Amino acid sequence: MKQMPITPESEQALFFHNYARLPIAITHGDGSWLVSDTGIRYLDMIAGIGVNALGYGDKRLINAINEQAAKIIHASNLFLLQPQFALAEKLLEISGLSKVFFANSGTEAIEASIKMARKWAASSGNDRKKEILSLSNCFHGRTYGAMSLTAKAKYTDGFEPLLPDTGMINFNDPLDLEKKVSERTAAVFIEIIQGEGGIHQISAPFIEKLNELRQRHNFLIVADEIQAGCGRTGKFFSYLHFDFEPDLVCLAKPLGGGLPLSAVLGSESLSDVFSYGNHGTTFGGNPVACAAGLAMIEAIYEDNLMAHAVEIGSFIKTGLLQLAQKHSQITAIRQYGLMIGMTVDKEAKFYVEKALKKHVIINATSQNVIRLLPPLNISQGEAQQCIMVLDEIFNEE
Repeated sequence: MKQMPITPESEQALFFHNYARLPIAITHGDGSWLVSDTGIRYLDMIAGIGVNALGYGDKRLINAINEQAAKIIHASNLFLLQPQFALAEKLLEISGLSKVFFANSGTEAIEASIKMARKWAASSGNDRKKEILSLSNCFHGRTYGAMSLTAKAKYTDGFEPLLPDTGMINFNDPLDLEKKVSERTAAVFIEIIQGEGGIHQISAPFIEKLNELRQRHNFLIVADEIQAGCGRTGKFFSYLHFDFEPDLVCLAKPLGGGLPLSAVLGSESLSDVFSYGNHGTTFGGNPVACAAGLAMIEAIYEDNLMAHAVEIGSFIKTGLLQLAQKHSQITAIRQYGLMIGMTVDKEAKFYVEKALKKHVIINATSQNVIRLLPPLNISQGEAQQCIMVLDEIFNEE
């Protein structure tokens, strides 16, 4: 059978219509760059939507994958697997938490956390303690539990009914927080920095009130670090920017170095929340993905990439602020390490298309926000090239 050409038309013929893909066929990557089948190099300022923390072609990551793949690719969680143990030990060392559960994706980590929270609450003696709350404008995933916590019309329309006993707290509204939580609350899910929601950081007063109410009502706080974790904000976990300790932490995206891997980290109080058979996964904690994850974390520390994220993120913010003085299309800029959002006065996908023609890949989120999530090791020169291209686009308007 003759293979179909890799074109937008073939994509429409072969796949369900899930993705609004960019009209380029990628063959390989090199550092912070992606290369198309026509040989054009594109500066990648989204890094696989925050996944490729080390960019493309890092030898340490490739060697770790090759070495583990040569030993065993899959065995299942019926066995003790050395790469799982090594990665779990590293994550617990960094976090100070007590237990790990490995899965394959961010949404699976959220689902596992929902089950943990409900199971923990079931042992509280309060039969009504089932409520799971999240924050407005959040994004936690697309499976039913995670989607129920996201509860934005664009993700949920047509898929109702959602998970019962879920609800929303207004983002950064301590008064609404106090109104919504109660003895019925089992857990509150938060993103310290809302990624899909447009790069907005939670406030210190909100965190303080959340801590206070946890003591009063005895519920869990679950920190979704799927996009903001693994060093992107200048600390390994974004919650470390606050005096705050979550009960559960969800990691994914860059954790597997580009391979599917997620984790739920839990505090000592949750060590025995699951018993055998309560939850599981066939592929979660795949040994090749765990070996890649360990290599990725070691590279972040070896190359001092968290400090680099702060430095280059600040450089980009300064450049964008200078653009904002010249171009009225820019209405706001938010930057936390290399997690950057720029609000514009129209749908941001307009600028995504313009930038692509100039061989720079950017992303649109929350309708009117240009989102930048470049590799953590992006150079200052590459960052400057992105700023220059944006300047050209705004000038051309």
